[in-house]
Amino acid sequence: MSHRICPCWMCYTFDNPLRRLVHDPRKIVGPYLREGMTALDVGCGMGYFTIGMARLVGPSGRVIAVDLQQKMLDALKRRAERHGAADRVRLHRCEPDRLGIEEPVDFILTFWMVHEAPDVPNLMQELRASLKPAGRYLLVEPRWHVPAPHFETTLSTAQEAGFTLLARPRVRLSRTALFE
Repeated sequence: MSHRICPCWMCYTFDNPLRRLVHDPRKIVGPYLREGMTALDVGCGMGYFTIGMARLVGPSGRVIAVDLQQKMLDALKRRAERHGAADRVRLHRCEPDRLGIEEPVDFILTFWMVHEAPDVPNLMQELRASLKPAGRYLLVEPRWHVPAPHFETTLSTAQEAGFTLLARPRVRLSRTALFE
Protein backbone atom coordinates (compact mmCIF):
# COMPACT_ATOMS: atom_id res chain seq x y z
CA MET A 1 0.00 0.00 0.00
CA SER A 2 1.44 3.36 -0.98
CA HIS A 3 1.64 6.17 1.54
CA ARG A 4 0.59 9.57 0.30
CA ILE A 5 -1.15 12.60 1.65
CA CYS A 6 -4.65 13.13 0.30
CA PRO A 7 -5.02 16.42 -1.60
CA CYS A 8 -6.45 19.27 0.45
CA TRP A 9 -9.53 19.64 -1.81
CA MET A 10 -10.74 16.26 -0.52
CA CYS A 11 -11.18 17.76 2.96
CA TYR A 12 -14.05 19.84 1.63
CA THR A 13 -15.88 16.59 0.88
CA PHE A 14 -15.16 15.30 4.40
CA ASP A 15 -16.00 18.52 6.20
CA ASN A 16 -19.66 19.28 5.58
CA PRO A 17 -22.88 19.30 7.63
CA LEU A 18 -24.24 16.15 5.97
CA ARG A 19 -21.30 14.16 7.29
CA ARG A 20 -22.79 14.46 10.79
CA LEU A 21 -25.39 11.92 9.71
CA VAL A 22 -22.61 9.35 9.31
CA HIS A 23 -19.79 10.61 11.55
CA ASP A 24 -21.13 12.63 14.47
CA PRO A 25 -18.09 13.73 16.51
CA ARG A 26 -20.08 13.65 19.78
CA LYS A 27 -21.07 10.03 19.24
CA ILE A 28 -17.64 8.89 18.05
CA VAL A 29 -15.31 10.64 20.52
CA GLY A 30 -17.78 11.74 23.22
CA PRO A 31 -17.44 8.53 25.26
CA TYR A 32 -13.70 9.19 25.72
CA LEU A 33 -13.57 12.92 26.44
CA ARG A 34 -14.47 14.95 29.51
CA GLU A 35 -14.24 18.58 30.53
CA GLY A 36 -10.66 19.66 31.16
CA MET A 37 -8.93 16.92 29.16
CA THR A 38 -6.17 17.42 26.62
CA ALA A 39 -6.81 15.67 23.31
CA LEU A 40 -4.66 15.13 20.23
CA ASP A 41 -6.25 15.11 16.77
CA VAL A 42 -3.62 13.78 14.35
CA GLY A 43 -4.25 14.47 10.68
CA CYS A 44 -6.89 16.99 11.70
CA GLY A 45 -7.43 18.45 8.24
CA MET A 46 -9.87 21.35 8.42
CA GLY A 47 -10.91 20.34 11.93
CA TYR A 48 -14.09 18.34 11.50
CA PHE A 49 -13.35 16.37 14.67
CA THR A 50 -11.17 19.06 16.28
CA ILE A 51 -14.09 21.47 16.71
CA GLY A 52 -16.31 18.74 18.18
CA MET A 53 -13.52 17.66 20.52
CA ALA A 54 -12.97 21.27 21.62
CA ARG A 55 -16.62 21.49 22.62
CA LEU A 56 -16.35 18.26 24.61
CA VAL A 57 -13.21 19.24 26.56
CA GLY A 58 -14.79 22.59 27.41
CA PRO A 59 -13.14 25.88 28.32
CA SER A 60 -10.66 24.24 30.69
CA GLY A 61 -9.55 21.64 28.13
CA ARG A 62 -7.46 21.75 25.01
CA VAL A 63 -7.17 20.03 21.63
CA ILE A 64 -3.83 19.84 19.87
CA ALA A 65 -4.61 19.74 16.15
CA VAL A 66 -1.79 18.23 14.10
CA ASP A 67 -1.49 18.26 10.34
CA LEU A 68 1.26 18.22 7.75
CA GLN A 69 -0.44 20.74 5.48
CA GLN A 70 -0.40 24.39 6.50
CA LYS A 71 -3.49 25.04 4.35
CA MET A 72 -5.46 22.67 6.56
CA LEU A 73 -4.25 24.33 9.76
CA ASP A 74 -5.08 27.78 8.36
CA ALA A 75 -8.60 26.64 7.49
CA LEU A 76 -8.98 25.06 10.94
CA LYS A 77 -7.89 28.29 12.61
CA ARG A 78 -10.62 30.23 10.80
CA ARG A 79 -13.23 27.57 11.62
CA ALA A 80 -12.23 27.43 15.29
CA GLU A 81 -12.57 31.22 15.51
CA ARG A 82 -16.04 31.08 13.91
CA HIS A 83 -17.13 28.36 16.35
CA GLY A 84 -15.75 30.15 19.41
CA ALA A 85 -13.24 27.38 20.07
CA ALA A 86 -9.96 29.04 19.05
CA ASP A 87 -8.85 29.42 22.67
CA ARG A 88 -9.04 25.61 23.13
CA VAL A 89 -7.31 24.58 19.90
CA ARG A 90 -3.54 24.57 19.55
CA LEU A 91 -2.37 24.19 15.95
CA HIS A 92 0.76 22.17 15.27
CA ARG A 93 2.35 21.51 11.90
CA CYS A 94 4.19 18.22 11.91
CA GLU A 95 6.93 16.90 9.66
CA PRO A 96 6.27 14.03 7.23
CA ASP A 97 8.18 11.62 9.48
CA ARG A 98 7.72 13.19 12.92
CA LEU A 99 4.76 14.52 14.93
CA GLY A 100 6.92 16.52 17.32
CA ILE A 101 4.40 16.53 20.16
CA GLU A 102 6.02 16.42 23.59
CA GLU A 103 2.97 17.23 25.71
CA PRO A 104 1.17 14.33 27.43
CA VAL A 105 -2.47 13.91 26.38
CA ASP A 106 -5.55 12.10 27.69
CA PHE A 107 -6.97 11.10 24.33
CA ILE A 108 -5.68 10.61 20.78
CA LEU A 109 -7.70 10.40 17.59
CA THR A 110 -6.32 9.31 14.23
CA PHE A 111 -9.29 9.35 11.89
CA TRP A 112 -8.67 8.04 8.36
CA MET A 113 -5.01 9.02 8.32
CA VAL A 114 -2.69 6.26 9.57
CA HIS A 115 -2.65 4.66 6.11
CA GLU A 116 -1.03 7.90 4.87
CA ALA A 117 1.87 7.74 7.34
CA PRO A 118 5.20 6.87 5.71
CA ASP A 119 6.47 5.14 8.88
CA VAL A 120 3.62 3.61 10.90
CA PRO A 121 5.89 2.02 13.56
CA ASN A 122 7.47 5.42 14.26
CA LEU A 123 4.04 7.09 14.35
CA MET A 124 2.77 4.52 16.86
CA GLN A 125 5.85 5.02 19.04
CA GLU A 126 5.29 8.78 19.08
CA LEU A 127 1.59 8.39 19.85
CA ARG A 128 2.31 5.95 22.68
CA ALA A 129 4.89 8.30 24.17
CA SER A 130 2.31 11.12 24.17
CA LEU A 131 -0.51 9.21 25.83
CA LYS A 132 -0.92 9.58 29.59
CA PRO A 133 -1.39 6.44 31.71
CA ALA A 134 -5.05 5.32 31.44
CA GLY A 135 -5.45 7.54 28.36
CA ARG A 136 -7.27 6.29 25.28
CA TYR A 137 -6.33 6.15 21.61
CA LEU A 138 -9.01 5.73 18.94
CA LEU A 139 -7.72 4.50 15.58
CA VAL A 140 -10.18 4.77 12.69
CA GLU A 141 -9.39 3.81 9.09
CA PRO A 142 -11.61 3.87 5.97
CA ARG A 143 -13.00 0.40 5.25
CA TRP A 144 -13.00 0.82 1.45
CA HIS A 145 -9.39 2.03 1.36
CA VAL A 146 -7.67 -0.07 4.03
CA PRO A 147 -8.11 -3.83 3.56
CA ALA A 148 -8.68 -5.96 6.67
CA PRO A 149 -5.21 -7.61 6.55
CA HIS A 150 -3.52 -4.21 6.37
CA PHE A 151 -5.61 -2.95 9.29
CA GLU A 152 -4.65 -6.02 11.34
CA THR A 153 -1.00 -5.27 10.62
CA THR A 154 -1.56 -1.72 11.87
CA LEU A 155 -3.12 -3.11 15.06
CA SER A 156 -0.10 -5.37 15.59
CA THR A 157 2.22 -2.41 15.05
CA ALA A 158 0.29 -0.41 17.66
CA GLN A 159 0.53 -3.26 20.14
CA GLU A 160 4.26 -3.62 19.48
CA ALA A 161 4.56 0.09 20.36
CA GLY A 162 3.00 -0.64 23.76
CA PHE A 163 -0.71 -0.05 23.18
CA THR A 164 -3.26 -2.47 24.62
CA LEU A 165 -6.32 -3.19 22.49
CA LEU A 166 -9.48 -2.56 24.53
CA ALA A 167 -12.32 -2.70 22.00
CA ARG A 168 -13.38 -2.28 18.41
CA PRO A 169 -16.15 0.31 18.57
CA ARG A 170 -18.40 0.70 15.56
CA VAL A 171 -17.87 3.67 13.29
CA ARG A 172 -19.68 3.67 9.97
CA LEU A 173 -17.63 2.97 6.85
CA SER A 174 -14.60 2.29 9.02
CA ARG A 175 -12.32 -0.20 10.71
CA THR A 176 -11.66 0.84 14.30
CA ALA A 177 -9.71 0.05 17.41
CA LEU A 178 -9.67 1.58 20.88
CA PHE A 179 -6.39 1.32 22.75
CA GLU A 180 -5.05 2.17 26.17
